[in-house]
Amino acid sequence: MSGGRTVFCNARLVDAATGLDAKGGLLVENGKIADVGAGLFNDIDRNDPEVIDCHGLVLSPGLIDMRVFTGEPGSEHRETLESASRAALAGGVTTIIVMPNTDPVIDEPSLVDFIRRRAEATARVHVLPMAALTRHLAGEVMTEIGLLKEAGAVAFTDGDRTISNTRVLRRALAYASSFDVLVVGHAEDPDLIEGTAVNEGEYAMRLGLPAAPALAETMIVERDIRLVELTGARYHFGQISCRASLEVIAKAKARGLPITCGVSAHHLVLNELDVGPYYTFMKVKPPLRTEADRAAMVEGVASGVIDVIVSSHDPQAADTKRQPFAQAAFGAAGLETLLPVALGLYHNGAADLLHVLKAVTSAPAQILGLESGVMKQGAAADLALIDPDAPFVVEPDLLRSRSKNTPFKGRLFQGQAVKTFIGGECVFNRGAPR
Repeated sequence: MSGGRTVFCNARLVDAATGLDAKGGLLVENGKIADVGAGLFNDIDRNDPEVIDCHGLVLSPGLIDMRVFTGEPGSEHRETLESASRAALAGGVTTIIVMPNTDPVIDEPSLVDFIRRRAEATARVHVLPMAALTRHLAGEVMTEIGLLKEAGAVAFTDGDRTISNTRVLRRALAYASSFDVLVVGHAEDPDLIEGTAVNEGEYAMRLGLPAAPALAETMIVERDIRLVELTGARYHFGQISCRASLEVIAKAKARGLPITCGVSAHHLVLNELDVGPYYTFMKVKPPLRTEADRAAMVEGVASGVIDVIVSSHDPQAADTKRQPFAQAAFGAAGLETLLPVALGLYHNGAADLLHVLKAVTSAPAQILGLESGVMKQGAAADLALIDPDAPFVVEPDLLRSRSKNTPFKGRLFQGQAVKTFIGGECVFNRGAPR
């Protein structure tokens, strides 16, 4: 980047934070956005090495993925921060929020600091850790919320585990409220889902697999909303998957409670029938639901009741997936398919492009209190150049993630990141050799 100055011209600028959707340009100086707007930089020499001609493609803030599981520390064979970073960049993601479900668990200030320092040393994207809400994710003793916040934790969660002890959760929410920190919950009743593998229904019965009802999710959603009402804590449901939960959250939002929620990309396009002949790459938490529930998730994003779309990236080693379905590990790799799945809502007419990109840029930034996710003067030039119409087939062997357990093998998508920029520097170029 010559002289720390770069001009992006001939772009379709799409920024949900400011409502901008227009043809124009953007100026980067020393890693920050110096100017942006419709009609800018039309009359310039596009052969200048400091000029990037976007050829009419979408220029957006880089994506922010609020739900990423990695294997570092403890299970680096599944995914490291560095390999997750490469996968994120290929998906137009410039910030990943990593879960504390590691070994050891991220429940001490020193471990939050380790994640931040390790990411600075090895990852190209911004890596922000959530800290555990309870010690060792055991759901019994809450962590030192104040100290963890000071160390750099952006929110508190037990990841894919539900705190079943209501008294512990109430106390944790009360403390979180006093520190004004965000709590991210996982909604599945532990007793109802114990030993299960798929969604309860006729299809699970035909497969002969142990199954859990969608009610296991909605019960916890209703409980946690009551506790939010009691404590005033800011609360985010990491992901929901069924219509009943969506309706409960919609009513809570209508009452003005400080509640937000997300949905995973795979719950927007897949349903329980995709499990097919015991295909373990479709085994996720919560399980894939009915087609009616999948359609409800799309409606939830379109209506705004669902605030964010996440990858729920949870890569698994081959030996834990190549097992009988009931014994196989939960989880799917998703960083590189988050954007294509989200763009599917735009292509099928469920939502306009501004609204779709809001769910993966400005909405997560607002929920987490980040300064990113926006294209305005003074903001960091973390950007994604997107071709929303580019067709491609998902080939697992070409994924940058260390684990290849994508549920979208062989699926045709339309739209992907062409280039990704961190601080105005191009750190991913799809046309460059790998």
